Amino acid sequence: MKTRWLFIIPFAIFSLTSIALTKQDNIWIKAVKKEYGDRAARRVNAWRELISELDGKKEKEQLAEVNQFFNQLYFVNDIDLWGKADYWATPLEFLGSNAGDCEDFTIAKYFSLLELGVPDKKLRLIYLKALELDQFHMVLAYYPTPSSVPLILDNIDKEIKPATERTDLLPIYSFNGQHLWLMKGKGNGQQAGESSRLSLWNDLRARNEGLRLNHPIINYDE
Repeated sequence: MKTRWLFIIPFAIFSLTSIALTKQDNIWIKAVKKEYGDRAARRVNAWRELISELDGKKEKEQLAEVNQFFNQLYFVNDIDLWGKADYWATPLEFLGSNAGDCEDFTIAKYFSLLELGVPDKKLRLIYLKALELDQFHMVLAYYPTPSSVPLILDNIDKEIKPATERTDLLPIYSFNGQHLWLMKGKGNGQQAGESSRLSLWNDLRARNEGLRLNHPIINYDE
């Protein structure tokens, strides 16, 4: 219990700001409060304030703040949290539960950066093998330019680092809102079709976009 109380502190501090929230923000906060309770609502409130504060900031600052914000949440396996072997949670489900697995950390960061205006073509969700842990894992990659070494946003190693410094990670495939790539070696990968081939991704996007009602903040670039 003591650990959970300490965890709430950063979100509580964030919520002391006087940032005006949108109508949609308040709809989400009320919905999460009804489903998960007051503390969950405060976490969503803190997220929406963060998005407002970061609007218009440089992408590197947006990356750092979004990565730090979501890395405060707890890691819990899907089977223990959702009773399913694999479930990709929306950001609201992730914040409401106060926990998730590596996919949930990555997905929340991805959608937050999209909302802040980071182009989809600069972002990839990478499914890989975490060699030191000997387990499958997911991280978010940010490409400043198409030929750049990407920066890795991760919930295991919480410091944002170039992919060349993450020798503990072995990429398998990556995707974003439009495309799917098979990853081989240290390159950007070979395009292998549309990301709609991934059933879990389709299900997640349908649920996430359904929550947005008439608030279309996500823009997938070709």
